Amino acid sequence: MLACGLMGLGPASGLKAEALHSAPAGFENAGFEKPALEKPAEPFGLPTSPLLSGGLHQKWLGVQHRLADEMVQLALCDSDRDGCVSPAALQLLAIVDAARAREGRARFGEINRAINLAVRPMSDLAQHGEIDVWSSPLVTFSRGAGDCEDYAIAKFVGLRLAGIAPEDLRIVIVHDPVRGEDHAIAAARLDGRWLTLDNRHMAMVGDADARHYRPIFVLDRDGARRYEAAPLMAGMPRHSPAPTVALTIALQASVISEPN
Repeated sequence: MLACGLMGLGPASGLKAEALHSAPAGFENAGFEKPALEKPAEPFGLPTSPLLSGGLHQKWLGVQHRLADEMVQLALCDSDRDGCVSPAALQLLAIVDAARAREGRARFGEINRAINLAVRPMSDLAQHGEIDVWSSPLVTFSRGAGDCEDYAIAKFVGLRLAGIAPEDLRIVIVHDPVRGEDHAIAAARLDGRWLTLDNRHMAMVGDADARHYRPIFVLDRDGARRYEAAPLMAGMPRHSPAPTVALTIALQASVISEPN
């Protein structure tokens, strides 16, 4: 289980339901923009290879498709705040409004801080009675609770709504060798540098400074990818904890071999 434990949306000030009908192939009616011809560098500066099948690929696709329905609700609420019947949508839009009033790093920090404060940490087992449930933002805000991937997904969407370009947004599944567990964080690029948005911390740090994490997978509007040759950061212990959920998913996807 992740230790805690998209999509390209239009700006909150101009959300329109018809934006759902201009999606690239494979993400119809999800509000995505067409991917750039040249993929940007990934957080943590490591190469990746695509996951075209398997558990993580399917799980991320499921999240993206659920977000399509939420796009419609957010568009309606954005155009008629007084008539909005979703407190969760209004709460998310209020956070986005506050972020859009800021510039640069302060905009990222507002999303990170506000979502960290709005959602209380709770395991999937405690909340859903099962492990590894990935919730869309309005579900997370409706419940007021979630684990690390729920925070990361909400930040990923909130940043996009606040006007951050989709090519500058990621969700990264990392391994924390100190705690011996997996974790999910959001990452956003500002002036060519990736910043990490973590539900464990109010302060954002650059990916180069997140030396306690080893990246495993990265997710964005184009799908899921596996990091190639993701070494432990300098100074981190090299013990071998029990296989984690990210490892289990990878094994199911047949993208890596089970350790001895």
